[in-house]
Amino acid sequence: MTPSPGAPCRGALHLAAAIDLPGVHEAAPYAELALLAERGALDFVTLGDSFARPGPDALAVAARIAPATGRVGLVPTVTTTHTEPFHVQAAVATLDWVSRGRAGWLLGVSETEAEARLFGRRRAAPREELWREAGEVAEAAALLWDSWEDDAEIRDAASGRFIDRDKLHHVDFTGRTFSVRGPSIVPRPPQGHPVRVVDATVPAAREIAARHADVALVRAASARRADAARAELRALAARSGRDPDTLRVLAALVVDLGGGECAAEPGHGGGPLPTAEGPVYRGGPVDLAELIADWHRAGAVDGFHLTPVEPRRDLERLVNGTVALLQHRGLFRTFYPGSTLREHLGLPRPANRHAVPAGERS
Repeated sequence: MTPSPGAPCRGALHLAAAIDLPGVHEAAPYAELALLAERGALDFVTLGDSFARPGPDALAVAARIAPATGRVGLVPTVTTTHTEPFHVQAAVATLDWVSRGRAGWLLGVSETEAEARLFGRRRAAPREELWREAGEVAEAAALLWDSWEDDAEIRDAASGRFIDRDKLHHVDFTGRTFSVRGPSIVPRPPQGHPVRVVDATVPAAREIAARHADVALVRAASARRADAARAELRALAARSGRDPDTLRVLAALVVDLGGGECAAEPGHGGGPLPTAEGPVYRGGPVDLAELIADWHRAGAVDGFHLTPVEPRRDLERLVNGTVALLQHRGLFRTFYPGSTLREHLGLPRPANRHAVPAGERS
């Protein structure tokens, strides 16, 4: 039976963190932060990226630090604007192979004319149009990930056959701005479909998150607003034909734990303070643990995505303070339940749409 779209959270608490390091181009500091997050058993870490600012390519950084980590999910931002959908899906699938099933993809769009001029192929488009395109890219990626059946590889040296061509499929996808014939050049990823993450804060992205995301991020300064956003996303997912329980909704907060064990900054009311950049929490790790526990217990969110103001300092206090307290209270796991990001999130591995059920095989 399909759950009620507004059903309260009864599942495990999920935690993720951003490990962005502006101005840092070496891989080692990113790997250090990812390992710190892994020590706290966080579901995944994200790496931001944009054509609007200089910095290392998030997808390449994730691939570089994958061998240095063993369990934490790796979710780089990859824009769907000005990029080739075929190449994007292949790169994300490759990251899933390199990380042995821990890859995700934070979908982004490029809105400015300055970014468009970097490529010179088209002008900047309205936000709504860009997110529609992002949804089509997400759909095409899923088709391409399924274009290889799980047992398409034969690897028979004696006969010289590497692939069963009957188990490779054209996708023949046509969108508003691109078309893809397929199949992919990368075998089906270990997770089937790497985890897709969408920041659903802006209205144009909500429908895309509800239709295509495994994880949606919402920026809310109160449990009430987070609950309303989660209920809206679940309702949209149900209307699109999805089981809303296959969508994890995480509250996205910027956290400043420079106050050590001090109480939350006056004016926060024990919670986040709305700002132009989104909700910001300033206080100590203990109070943050209380906020996380309260919001999750109330059924407002499935978890939190936290962006440290000072990456090393705040992530260390988050893991050693906030997460340790949640673990001590039995509210957050002390070890990973599996090896893939989908297993961390409690999400099933999607069946390949071309696979023939065992009972129907001749």
